[in-house]
Amino acid sequence: MEDLIIIGAAPAGLTAGLYAARARLNTILLEKLSPGGQLITTDLVENYPGFPEGISGFELVDRMKRQVEKFELEIRNQEVVRLELNKGKKVIVTDREEFESKALILACGATPRKLGIQGEAIFTGKGVSYCATCDGPFYRDQEVAVIGGGDTAVEEALFLTRFASKVHIVHRRDELRATRLLQERGLASEKIAFIWDTIPTRITGSTAVEGVDLKNVKTGKEFHLPVEGVFAFIGYSPNNDLVEGQLELDEYGFVLTNNDMETSVPGVFAAGDIRSKLLRQVSTAVGEGATAAFAAERYIESLETG
Repeated sequence: MEDLIIIGAAPAGLTAGLYAARARLNTILLEKLSPGGQLITTDLVENYPGFPEGISGFELVDRMKRQVEKFELEIRNQEVVRLELNKGKKVIVTDREEFESKALILACGATPRKLGIQGEAIFTGKGVSYCATCDGPFYRDQEVAVIGGGDTAVEEALFLTRFASKVHIVHRRDELRATRLLQERGLASEKIAFIWDTIPTRITGSTAVEGVDLKNVKTGKEFHLPVEGVFAFIGYSPNNDLVEGQLELDEYGFVLTNNDMETSVPGVFAAGDIRSKLLRQVSTAVGEGATAAFAAERYIESLETG
């Protein structure tokens, strides 16, 4: 039986693994893809302490990964398909093998929320995207639409100005939700145009995206915007498939924890974007990962002394 299993190798999981490895806990970190999660698709991280000039998401993840490897954390490339959570041992079933552990840290993250409109599924990968860093270079000298008004939407829109001739930010409100600094940058960009109080209703095209139908939520007016790409940044949905019905979740499906990252099942902790919280940033994920690992260590100790 392992001391600790961590699911997910984004910043929260890597930090939890670092603390667990340094505490000499018998730990395995499971990740179905490559370490880093959404961070590896982030062009520039400029609000993580210690990097005054900013750092690319890929480089930051690489540094985190090299650090945990220094302490010999075992990372296995496996997908978890089922969990059995109870007050005793935790059973973790992957696509290759089965583990038992005394404690478990969920750092499964979240995925971009879909628009849920006609044409989105058909044109995903053919003009509909959820990652400007991944797909931005395909839209050189073309017009694109960004749906959303938060930090991610404005950050990605600014990145897209490197390639696109025009970036239309479509936001359902009459002001942005992004931080003030990002708002200032977005509003100052000559390549960015804002379409306020508006939502997308349909993505159109034949073999690829050719435009998006829009509707003003205040006037009801409907109109068409010709664009070659639609980038959606309207929030995230938690990757909670493994724990639905086993852990307490909030109304949006994020895992509920206390300040020590403890979930409703003893010995099960959550950190990072899967957790119900106010702010989803690298800095908060790192802090939660550290807290979860320390709390797991204390939990394991209580089993051994109890």
